[in-house]
Amino acid sequence: MADENEIQAQPGAPAAVEGGENAPTEGRGPGRGRGRGGDRNRGERGGRGRRDDRRGGNRDEDQGEELIEKLVHINRVSKTVKGGKRFGFAALVVVGDGKGRAGFGHGKAREVPEAISKATASAKKAMVRVPLKEGRTLHHDGLGHFGAGKVTVRSAPAGTGIIAGGPMRAVFESLGVADVVTKSNGTSNPYNMIRATFSALGEQTSPKSVAQRRGKKVADLLRRGGASAEVAQADAEAIVE
Repeated sequence: MADENEIQAQPGAPAAVEGGENAPTEGRGPGRGRGRGGDRNRGERGGRGRRDDRRGGNRDEDQGEELIEKLVHINRVSKTVKGGKRFGFAALVVVGDGKGRAGFGHGKAREVPEAISKATASAKKAMVRVPLKEGRTLHHDGLGHFGAGKVTVRSAPAGTGIIAGGPMRAVFESLGVADVVTKSNGTSNPYNMIRATFSALGEQTSPKSVAQRRGKKVADLLRRGGASAEVAQADAEAIVE
């Protein structure tokens, strides 16, 4: 009988242990562990997925817009501290899309690449649009002034090229201007030359904008120069901006 009881208890013991004691333990411990782990993993996967989507969208926007970056000037600066001298770099960068938009910015950092990246980011935020005649030159002459710098910009016929100094040339190349004649007086400081150049470009207007402001047609404005009605109409239709 003892043997039979032992034999009956052996198959029943595991069943009692599985159904009685281990079942609540598994329901509380591993159940909560799996639930928390699953929720945590799903949250992390979901969060990472959303962050990756946002980053991917920004990269696509940056890659979709092709910009021309010109490094105009880089200067090494030093600061005297208790332990000696601490060196840094300042960069001046001009950025444009080659289609009438350009901007400039400057940045400072301990390393040259970081200073250039800061200046480029600042230039992208400060981009302005300049109306161009036939997409290659300016509509009219202009004067720019900043500090001791004075610049003169003039429209030019096709084939003239960019007649400009170093800092000013970088502005017109990034802007997309193919024919222009410029002159800089008063200073050779690249910062002042760039600011004076953008001051002159900011005063540029197109016949279309003037006609809209005055409530007239573009052909009426062009006829005041002595051109015939047919020529003025053809010139007005040729003006894109």
